[in-house]
Order: sequence, then structure tokens, then C-alpha cells
Amino acid sequence: MNIMNRILFSIITFFTLFSIAHAQEKPAIPVNTAVENVQKFFTVYPVEKIHLHFDKPYYAVGDTLWFKTYLNTNLFNYDPSKVAYVEILNSKDSLMQTLRIPLAQGAGKGQLVLDPQFWSQDNYRFRAYTKWMMNFDMGYFFNKVVTIGDAINKKLGTDITFEPDGNKTKAVMQFRNRNGELLSRKKLSWEANDGWDPFDKGKGETDALGRVTLNLSTKEKEKFKNGRLVVKLEDGETLVGQYPLRNAIWETDVQFFPEGGDLIAGIAKKVAFKAVSSTGVGLRVKGKVIDSKKQEVASFEDLGLGMGAFSMVPVAGETYKAQVTFENGQQQTVDLPAVADEKVNIVYVKQEGDFMNLGIVTNDSYFQKIQNKPFYVFGQLNGHLIYAAQASMKSAAVSIRIPIKELPNGIVQLSLLTPDGQPLSERLVFVQPQKLIDIQVATDKDAYSRKDLVKMKLKVNNPIDSSISNLSVAVIDESKVPYNDDNDRTIVSSMLLTSDLKGYVEKPNYYFNPKHENRLEALDALMMTQGYRRFDYKELVQGKLPALRFMPELGISLSGVLRQNTGRPQANGGLFLTIPGAAIKKDTYTDKNGVFKFENLVFTDSLKATINARGNDNFRSLVINMDQTFYPEIDQNSPYFGSAVQNIDQGLAAYLDNSKKEFRTSILIDEVVVTATVEKKQTSKDFSALSGLSMPEHRIEGSRLAGCNVLSMCLNTLLTGITYDVNTQKYYITRNYNQGSRVPVQFFLNGMPIDEPALNAINVPEIEGIEIFLRDDLGTVRNVYQNDGVVSIITKKEKKQPRMTAAQIEAMLPKSNVVDLYPLGYVKEKKFYVPKYATPDSKNINDYRTTIYWNPDIQLNKNGEIDLEYYNADGQGKYKVVVEGNDVQGNVGRQVFYYQVK
Repeated sequence: MNIMNRILFSIITFFTLFSIAHAQEKPAIPVNTAVENVQKFFTVYPVEKIHLHFDKPYYAVGDTLWFKTYLNTNLFNYDPSKVAYVEILNSKDSLMQTLRIPLAQGAGKGQLVLDPQFWSQDNYRFRAYTKWMMNFDMGYFFNKVVTIGDAINKKLGTDITFEPDGNKTKAVMQFRNRNGELLSRKKLSWEANDGWDPFDKGKGETDALGRVTLNLSTKEKEKFKNGRLVVKLEDGETLVGQYPLRNAIWETDVQFFPEGGDLIAGIAKKVAFKAVSSTGVGLRVKGKVIDSKKQEVASFEDLGLGMGAFSMVPVAGETYKAQVTFENGQQQTVDLPAVADEKVNIVYVKQEGDFMNLGIVTNDSYFQKIQNKPFYVFGQLNGHLIYAAQASMKSAAVSIRIPIKELPNGIVQLSLLTPDGQPLSERLVFVQPQKLIDIQVATDKDAYSRKDLVKMKLKVNNPIDSSISNLSVAVIDESKVPYNDDNDRTIVSSMLLTSDLKGYVEKPNYYFNPKHENRLEALDALMMTQGYRRFDYKELVQGKLPALRFMPELGISLSGVLRQNTGRPQANGGLFLTIPGAAIKKDTYTDKNGVFKFENLVFTDSLKATINARGNDNFRSLVINMDQTFYPEIDQNSPYFGSAVQNIDQGLAAYLDNSKKEFRTSILIDEVVVTATVEKKQTSKDFSALSGLSMPEHRIEGSRLAGCNVLSMCLNTLLTGITYDVNTQKYYITRNYNQGSRVPVQFFLNGMPIDEPALNAINVPEIEGIEIFLRDDLGTVRNVYQNDGVVSIITKKEKKQPRMTAAQIEAMLPKSNVVDLYPLGYVKEKKFYVPKYATPDSKNINDYRTTIYWNPDIQLNKNGEIDLEYYNADGQGKYKVVVEGNDVQGNVGRQVFYYQVK
């Protein structure tokens, strides 16, 4: 048995047998039965966590984004996932791309080329998960916002500041052209929309400094959350800029969280608070708590991230309010939770040496009612049940002492329950009894010249019974890529903190930076205010395990059912798979239920695959039904955009200036006069039935559908602004659906109306584009089809061919016993280029690189060391080395090292 499993097993066994105090009243579900039921869940349902280490914190169009994927799991006696998925979504929550990453020994690697023809300036969200993780709450997926600037295609540079004032907001903007020159005395028009319809608009003109002030009405504040400001400025040509409106309103959310969940009359309790803006960013606050007689009973001030805590003794029958003052001088009064007379809570006292001290508390009056009644206490850490006890209240306060010396690092969830699993109180506590992996970095010199050879040594001092399995190292020129390391989602903050908390955590690395003296106090405030509901104890205590839809994915599989045309399964039927692009030829046979599966396939990109059942004697009467490929839904209104950069041009100024130099030849390409004939792209206006529609709100190019097996499943995530209802199996415009409308969208194929069941008959590789119309201002389609919105699917034009023979026509007809599909393959592996400047001539080129070195495949020798060599670029200043890694036990480590280039 693995040493960590053995330690955890001994801990849980000890506390199950020796509980706090045996109750005199017999519980409905004995504690041993409850523990067995809960432990069964943790054994059968292991927790998987994903982390991505990027080579840089942000990028520019034209770059290659490099990343390494880390998988941590809480069990070591099962076969973990061998495949991870990385999705990239833009600021409108539209899916841009999905990458399939092969995992070996809990790690994988990949890259994303930010093609200027496809990517534009925006804040993009990277979401990573495994299929196993899809069985549980999406709130525990890896999410990180990465900003991408544009110094190649973008012609309009903007600096925008919002100044909220009552029911109006001033948008103060300054415009520059692509060369950085102020756009003075230019006329413009603007429109504020809610993602679909405009709700405010106007015109204006820039002043001598390229500035303009737009007055936006904020009476309908809800529209600002997903809204955008669209500005069209005339400078010989129409320049268009789009800007999110989420920062245009000043709204606050201040909440108070009594420790354990309740303010209990007569009991001194710690009360945490959290103040955030409408974007989820913490707000500096201070204030006081007053009672109904306006007497001050406590004062408070946040610790720097909008969170903090104070203590108070609530009085029965009393009400309390908090008078909150924000940094901008505005004030707000917030009600505290009502004082409870009959509650029992679990509270955290302190960590003392190798123990964590807690308590179960209530007031004297309620103690008389619950005396000798049984309660259960469970402690869970990273998917391990580390504590279980049955307690009866022998006094109004009962102490709990839990040894933590042998526990792994992470969040302990302590829960107080009734014997039938009803939750009464909860407390999260962060513990770090184990040292992080000790990663040491050293270079042969403290300072270097440009293009010098750097010799670096990495060394890891392994803890006992631990061996390093994965390391990655990135070296960047920090003078060109400045960044506050507190904002980063590192492997430490990711695996130990944010992967166990729902929602956005601002500055996650702040809590692990020893430079911050109050970081542990701030971390405990985070534990008391952040969401956590990975599972439901009530169901587990009663032995009800959740249903599974997905098993850990061990490779690429293609599966389905072979049936006769009567619907009867074809047992022992033979099928043959060919993927010519990957030189794959495999055969298999169905089981007694007609089920077949081709497993452990290895290929990259989205290659054409063919599954053939013609080797069977009765092949003409056979039908191949492929299993659907499921992906998680897109979580709209993501809270993670709290870390988005509002003014990308300004925030990434140094980086984008370097990008202009690096890609200056590409910047000039739009000035070249092209005389070759360009093939006209088909649009919905080419079809008479749709010619009355205006411009589509969204267009999905056919290339975005690469890897799509079943069109309807892909449309569920790709159709921006449209919702699929599983009950009616119809599509609806999201905004109207949310308001109660059930008028469906009408689909068209090349201008002809089609029903939803016909979607999967469309050959996906033949699709040129999909256009989405959320409005039909003239009603030209709505009046005919009684629909709400249009999705127009356009296939590629057939080139004129010679007259076909009957045999050729027959060959083109779809065959039920042959299936062509384009499954999503693994990301194509590329190697990071490391230039060599070994001779004087080789140094006579400009090297504008910002990522100086990237290596996701660090292999240490038996002494835990490795020597690395690479050459610096032309940048001068501070170079930053970041090393991240984990080991087979799930321990993690990170080290940041700097050296100078003169």
C-alpha cells in the first residue's frame, strides 16, 4: 500500500474507533456504517485536478503559446486519466478551440499558435479538465484568463476609463492609430449593446489629443454585465473597436459570514466579510457593526483583498448592521445574518504544533435540548476522509484535536452533521504540514551579456518516499513581460488552493508569497468566505452514490453499436477502421449487444477516419451507429474575468512594442496590393429565402468544426447566444428563453428550412460556415416560419464536374455500413526553438524573443539534478526563471529565480 494511503487509513481508523464522546441516544445510522458509506465514495470516486503551466503570463497575436499540463489525483491504486482537454474561450464565452492533450505519468504538453488570421486582441479563458472530472461540478475545472494583445492587425489603439456617477457612466477614451499617433479631430459613432440589442447610442468627435467622453445611461445595469461598447471612428476608413462594459458600473456586494455558519446568541464568534465589485474584484473597505440602538459592537478593515474578519458576541433578539465605507468614500449599510437561538456550530481554534484544535459550540439554552444527542463530525482533505467521529454534547463546548503532522497539504473541510447526514455547520481550514518540493536553481554567473550562453543547474532535494516525476522550466525577459507574481495561478496555488474552491480567487499566489506578513490571516478569511460544495454528505451517509457518466479516459477511442436494419444488434460483427493520415488499420468485433470499440488510438489533428462493416456476409443490411462525443457546456458569465485586463494596449505596452519589432514584416502585409482573384465567401444573402435578414451577429467558419463527429453536439457549445433545451430538443435565443419564451430558432441549409433531426445528416467537413441571426428586424423569415432567430448552415460549393456514371453516383450515396468521421486527435507536438550564438556571425541578427527558454520535459538524474544550456536574447535587464513540478505522491513545488543581462 502506498505510504500516503497507509497514513490516511490509519488516521481515519483511529478516529472512527475512538470518537469524542459516545452518545447515550442511539443514532439512526451507526457511525461505523456512515463512515463506511462515506469512505466508499472517496475510494470509488477519486479526485482529479488539472494545472497548466504557461511559458508567459500574456501573449500577442503571432506568438506561440507553450504550456505543460499537470494531473494530480488523490488515489494511487487506480489508473488515472491519460487524456486532458484544454479549451480556449473568448470574452464573450464563445468556444474558440479545443485541444486534446495526451498524458503520460500525469503530465502532458502542448502549444497554441496564435495565428493573426484567427486570433484577435482579447482576454481569453483557458479551461482544462479530464472526462472523469465531467462527472462532477464544473466549478472545479482549471480556469485561467490569459490576455492576448495585437500589434499586427489591430488598427485602432484605445485607452478607456469608466467613471460611474449615479445613473450615468462617463467613458473617457483616447484613440491612436496603429503607429501610435493620436487620432485628433475624428468623427465617431458609438453603440452600447447588451450582447445583442443596442440600448444606448450616440455620436462624437475626438479632441486635439484624440480624446472623447461618452455619456452612458446605466439605468438598466443588468445589461452592462454582458454588454459591449462598439465605437466606429472615421480615419480615411472606418476603424471599429469593441470594449466590455462590465467595468462601466460601480456595484458592490458585501457579505458577512459567521464562522460555522451562524451568529449564535451569547457565543463569541468570528465573523468574516468579503467586499467585491461587479467584476468579482475585492474592494478596500472599513467600517463598524452597530446594534438596533446604534451602539458600536465591533469595527473592521479588510486585509488588502476585500476580505477580513472580526469578533463579536451577539445578543438574543438583537439585530445588527454593518456601516461600510469604501476606498472611494461611498458608504453602504448591510444587514448581518439574524441571530440564532438554537444552533450548533463547528469552529476552528488554532494550529498548535502537530495538531489542529477545533470546537463544537452552542449556547446554554440550546445545550439543554441537545444534551446527549448524537452528532457526526467528518474531516475531508483532497478526497480523503481524514477524520470521522460520533460526538454527544456533554457541555455547551466540546473540543476536537486532530493530528496533522502526516497529512498532505491542502484544504481540510470539517463538517458537523446529524446522524442521517443533514449538514449543520462547516468550516474550511488550510493546513501545510509538509514542505513543498525543494527546487533549487543556480546559474554559472550572476550577470550576463546579450546573447551569452547560460549554464543553469536545477536540483531537487526529494522528501522521503518521494520521487520527482514532472518538471517544467520557463525563462522570460521580464523587462518586456512585467507581471505581478501574486496574480499568477501557480502549480502551488492551483493544486493546493483554487482547485478545491469554487469561483474566482483574486491573486491566488498572494497567499503563498512569504513577503506578505498577513498572508495566513488573509488565507483564513478566504477559507471562511469562498464557496466549497464538492459533494453532498447527506446522500453519502445514507449510502447513495452519484451516477457516473464518464470513466477515466485512457486514450482516444471510437465506439458505437452495429445493428441490423431491423434494429436488432449484430453480435460478433466485424468492423475495420482506417485512418490513412496516421497509417492506422485496425479491426474489431462486436459483443453480444452489438457494441464495438477501437481503443488506444494515437493520431494528431483531426484526421479522416473510416469505419467499415462490409466484411460481414450480410453487410448490406447493417447499420453503424457511432456513440456521441460529449463535452461540458459553456459556463456563461464566468467569474474568472475579474482578472481580465481592461486596457490591453496600455497594460501590455512594453510587450506589444516588442511584438511590433518582432513581426514588423507581417504588419506591412495589408499594404500590399493583391491582384490575384480571391474566391468569394458564401453568405446567407446568397439565398433568396434569407436575403431580407441583416448582418449575422456571429459567423462560425467551417474550420472551427474540425474534429466534430456529431453536428448537433458541437452546435450546443458553438452557437453563441442560443440555448438548447434537452426536454424539447429545440434551440432558442438565450435572452428570450430566459424570459420565458419558447419560440424556437429556425435552421436553414443552403437557404432551405430543415428540422433539428436533420442536422446530424449533414456532412460536417462540407460545411463552409454557419451564420447566426438573433434579430429579424423586417420579419421576412419570422412571419413565414413563426420562428425566433435563424441559424443558417452553408455548405461548400460543388465545383462543376463531368457527367457522372451511375456507378459514381451510387458510390456517392451515404452507406449505413460505412461511416466517415473526423475525430479530434491529440495536439501536434512541436519543439521550442533554442537559437545558438556560438560564432560572431550568428550574433548579427536581432533577437526580440520574450520567452528565452522553455522546457516541459525536465528529466533529472539519479542525484535529482540536471544541467541546462541556452542563449540569452537581445533584451537587457532582469530575466525571470520559473520552475514548476510535482511528484508521484502529489506533492508540488515552485521556484522563481532571477539573473541580470547587461
